[in-house]
Amino acid sequence: MRQDMLDGLRRAYGKESSLIGRDIIQQIIMNADIARAEQVPICQDTGFAVVFVELGQDVHIAGGDFYEAINEGVRRGYAEGYLRSSIVSHPFFRKNTGDNTPAVIHTKIVSGDNLRLIVAPKGGGSENMSAIKMFKPSEGIEGVKQFVVEVVRAAGPNPCPPVIVGVGIGGTFEKAAQLSKEALLRNLGERSKYQDIAQLELELFEEINKLGIGPQGLGGRTTALAVHVEIYATHIASLPVAVNINCHAARHQETVL
Repeated sequence: MRQDMLDGLRRAYGKESSLIGRDIIQQIIMNADIARAEQVPICQDTGFAVVFVELGQDVHIAGGDFYEAINEGVRRGYAEGYLRSSIVSHPFFRKNTGDNTPAVIHTKIVSGDNLRLIVAPKGGGSENMSAIKMFKPSEGIEGVKQFVVEVVRAAGPNPCPPVIVGVGIGGTFEKAAQLSKEALLRNLGERSKYQDIAQLELELFEEINKLGIGPQGLGGRTTALAVHVEIYATHIASLPVAVNINCHAARHQETVL
């Protein structure tokens, strides 16, 4: 677990009014400490390997297929870490690939000569609670707020709260979904650079924590540790909104080559 998540959990522990909620948060922190000390997974669901790539336009990949290299890294990492095999090759026939490949890879071409890789394993329980809706622009910010809060309400205990809520607004159907997942990569509680969106994040955070779902769904004021919103330009006829929820085991690591 990242340090910002641990810090956020400790802050939440100090504010939580529910005795059961406080006990659960304390157990989550203890579990994270054990996982770090013993080098074992923080959760049995070690996720779908999602990789965000920022490829400098001056970089030349040599020696083989770039995506296959990433998938080979996933094979080795999951095998050497004794991580659960969770990926099936066909959504209906459900045969396990046995090595957690293929990864989901998002590639962005950027300026420069660096290669940045962000690996973000995403658990199935929280991923299943995701939702997307194509709003009419007239439904505006209030419609968006109601939708986000309702998605979290409907999720209840299923994504193992306390959670991080990623929201993507704008673009197209698929762009909004990607934005919502990218929002989860931010440091916990880091605000949007846009003042109006930063305010929206705060309002959503307050409303979600009024739901009373609480840690592991057993009640309390700590349902979400943060709400992060990313936006993008969109069509005059569209207002896409996607919500991607991450459990408290919000894992990602990056490297720059």
